[in-house]
Amino acid sequence: MTDLRPRRSALYMPSSNEKALEKAKSIPADALIFDLEDAVAPDAKPAARANAVAAAKSGDYGRREITIRCNGLDTQWGADDLAAAATSGAAAVVIPKINSTVELDDVSRRLTAAGAPDSMTIWAMVETPTAIFDVRAIAAHPRVATLVMGTNDLAKELRATQVRGRAPLLPHLSTALLAAREAGKVILDGVFNDVKDLDAFRAECEQGAHMGFDGKTLIHPGQVDICNEVWAPTDADVDYAQRVIAAFDEAQADGRGVITVDGRMIENLHVDNARRVLAVQAAIDALG
Repeated sequence: MTDLRPRRSALYMPSSNEKALEKAKSIPADALIFDLEDAVAPDAKPAARANAVAAAKSGDYGRREITIRCNGLDTQWGADDLAAAATSGAAAVVIPKINSTVELDDVSRRLTAAGAPDSMTIWAMVETPTAIFDVRAIAAHPRVATLVMGTNDLAKELRATQVRGRAPLLPHLSTALLAAREAGKVILDGVFNDVKDLDAFRAECEQGAHMGFDGKTLIHPGQVDICNEVWAPTDADVDYAQRVIAAFDEAQADGRGVITVDGRMIENLHVDNARRVLAVQAAIDALG
């Protein structure tokens, strides 16, 4: 499956905060996650649920992909969250701490029973050791469209120190990436906690993009622009991709088997990469 819809930036918005939901209408994030879980106090969860559903139904968020992060089914709010989200018009539900396909089957059954369309997918959060061990099966689940790394919870579970460069987490991030690519699914990097350190945030975005993530989950609107920039092809990337494809087409027409661009040997895999760069840029351009 190839899904080129841009998901460079996926911004968590606390659904208990009506002003935040209103502000989200003008934030240039590719996706919004209306949060009913970590960002919402227990006594505010019913009101947050109603706010999230109303926002998702409103149609006021333009091109942004709308998702709702529900509380887990092991909480007193999870079942009601799923039932409400099912007919909200959201594109997906984001489910925390998924550990198995059994849990995913349960979520999927509940969505269907509550009237969710087949097009509503699950964004499965990978944030426990068990999830890392079972991530191939989780990624392959037919209703899962996106894996979302829950790096804060994963670090907590591992007793790992969160340091610049994320060395303690890199093996686990790579494992999840392998699973996502094997299954042909989207995968989003975890959040960056220090909203004031934009230099370090940019460095982590660049690391995630270099690793192969499709985008990053965010906790502050001030992170969106940098994230969108890092996960978009540069003008130089687009120019090089165009020249690679032109050289390939010319060589094909001339019957030549050897192609070079800027002194580099070009093979079919480089042409495939170039076509993907142009397709990604076209998808970003289509957002308007």
